Amino acid sequence: MDRLDCDRMFVAVLEVGSFAGAAARLGTSSGQASKLVSKLEQELGVQLFKRSTRALSPTEVGRAYYERVKSLLEAFDTLDATVRESATTPTGRLKISAPGTFGTAVLASVLVEFARTYPLIELDVNFSDRAVNIVDEGFDMAIRIGKLDDSSLIARRLGDVPVRVAASPGYLQQHGTPQHWRDLAAHQCISDTNFRDPWHWPFVTPCGDSVNMPIRGRLCFSNTEACMQAALAGLGIARLPGFIAAPALQRGEIVSLLDAFATPPLGLFALYPHARHLAQKTRLLIDFLADHFRHHPPG
Repeated sequence: MDRLDCDRMFVAVLEVGSFAGAAARLGTSSGQASKLVSKLEQELGVQLFKRSTRALSPTEVGRAYYERVKSLLEAFDTLDATVRESATTPTGRLKISAPGTFGTAVLASVLVEFARTYPLIELDVNFSDRAVNIVDEGFDMAIRIGKLDDSSLIARRLGDVPVRVAASPGYLQQHGTPQHWRDLAAHQCISDTNFRDPWHWPFVTPCGDSVNMPIRGRLCFSNTEACMQAALAGLGIARLPGFIAAPALQRGEIVSLLDAFATPPLGLFALYPHARHLAQKTRLLIDFLADHFRHHPPG
């Protein structure tokens, strides 16, 4: 067993809190994780963890060793990556998470172009609206839309996603066209639970003040495309990301509403774990996405 493998597994076990979780992070079995840590303890001649049937916690020596060895591993990885990048073309596997609808409607074509540009980089892409745990589930990076939660991850803004409030001509003919954000109180509004607060819609007044309008309605979906389908069917007013709304707006199937009260855009971000040296493959993809969305905003 390589000493680096032992040290990496020790760090993972301490950070995750279990052999099973550490094994999942590093792509091995729980048994192998336990063997690597035991081997390290034998080589050092100390006990790094207190083990019981219900808990696994680091000893005082284990905690001190972690603080030193983690920085050494980071330094080694930085040196290794720097040397490799100076002598090789971009290569390796990138595991990426992105929201489902945005992924299929917008991101997939950009990733295809990236794959053409860098043929030695492998892409493993997960399109899902579930907020994955980037570190524990082994992702290199994730794409997020909207306000970010506080975390230890690093975020780089790639651009903005416009948001449109819209309804079908048929709905507006039957129920009238709202002229002010307060008018939404008299309308059926279609809620998308992917938004942070789906029952309050934000607007900006001509004076620059921010307001949040409570909305009501009998339809609530956890999928943007479903909200669009409901709006197209004349069942209410929807708040839609621009990349979903734009084609239907151009065809006249829905009508943009309340444009005088600008709906704040949503931030588009790339998230990745903190590291002293960002892997070349990850940096290339983030730069590629930032350049693309600078010239082609999503919606």
